[in-house]
Amino acid sequence: MDGAPSRVNEPDGLAHPPGDIIPHMTEEAHELLQKALALPDKERAELAGNLISSLDATVDQDVDAAWQQEVVHRLHDVQSGRVETVPWEEVRQKGRTLLHDK
Repeated sequence: MDGAPSRVNEPDGLAHPPGDIIPHMTEEAHELLQKALALPDKERAELAGNLISSLDATVDQDVDAAWQQEVVHRLHDVQSGRVETVPWEEVRQKGRTLLHDK
């Protein structure tokens, strides 16, 4: 052995290192991922956003319209006083508590 990590052959015919986070990734994609993970946080976030946006090229107009109506409805609820907002710190703490209690 030359000290390199062993690779696992997958049904796709490609060899993947054990614990690979995306097992069916081409070598080129894996290299791009490694380079992307080495970027500073802000650049990684920008890259991730652009990649996700590229998947949403087709907008379902019905879904988009429904979300717009929901946003307007919620805004009116808050502005009219029908609902109360909850401070972010309180929401975050409640979420952490729920996650830790599982």
